[in-house]
Amino acid sequence: MNTNQMGSRTASKLGFCLGLMVSILALSSCSQANKATMSSPATAPLAPADTREMANSTPEQTTPEPKKQSQLIKRAQLTLVVESIHQTTESITTIIQKQQGDILKFEAQKSADNSQRQTAYLEFRVPQQRLETTLNALAKLGTVENQMITAEDVSDQLVDFQARLRNLRKSEDMILKIMERSGSVGDVLKAANELSTIRESIERIDAQLRNLQNQVAYSTINLTLESPVSAASTPDNLGLRIQETWGSATHTMGEFTWLLVGLTLWLLAFSPYLFLLGGAVYGYRWYRQNKIK
Repeated sequence: MNTNQMGSRTASKLGFCLGLMVSILALSSCSQANKATMSSPATAPLAPADTREMANSTPEQTTPEPKKQSQLIKRAQLTLVVESIHQTTESITTIIQKQQGDILKFEAQKSADNSQRQTAYLEFRVPQQRLETTLNALAKLGTVENQMITAEDVSDQLVDFQARLRNLRKSEDMILKIMERSGSVGDVLKAANELSTIRESIERIDAQLRNLQNQVAYSTINLTLESPVSAASTPDNLGLRIQETWGSATHTMGEFTWLLVGLTLWLLAFSPYLFLLGGAVYGYRWYRQNKIK
């Protein structure tokens, strides 16, 4: 074998070895790329169907905000016709105590006879959650002639008062911190005056806020009671009326008698002038008659 043939064989072997190494490196890089792709599925692009599912599932995960309950001031008016105002008033007192309420006002009007209705007026308050229960219990005491319930929403006013109180208290804390620092007497006095003004505003708004909250917590009921008119008068009332009529008649007769006595005294006091006037008239007539003759 000559030298040229040996060189060609050596070159072919080297080329085969180099090709084999390149193939091995290419296969190893492909396998590593496939492993990286399989180990990180989150980086893969989403299909359109997956995108739609995520868009549809997003509203289901959000929780809607709870609706705030309205703060209402409730008032009620009720008119009842009852047989006995006294007995009904006692029953009403029992109902109010049972419903944890308070009587604010009571007024009764009674005429001298039974020709007019006897009336009574009550004003009381009960917890708002017991308003309907109280009205139903009161309606059973007589005949309902009139009933009305009104409500006023004060939610915005309560929120406004609470916000103003928070801001005023923050200002109060800031001024207190300023007063703790060392400063001139004028600055301290100015801060003290400002603090006094802020605290007055806090007390006023806090009182208004508590008043509104109290009106929301308790409902006011205005109740009017009326008794039926009696057709016949009782003997006691008849005797009382006769006595009053006799007293009025004797009083009028006495005043008329004193009037006559007074008139008589006036005539006696002016009798001389009356005699003079009568004599003058008589003399004038006598003179006229004699002159004509």
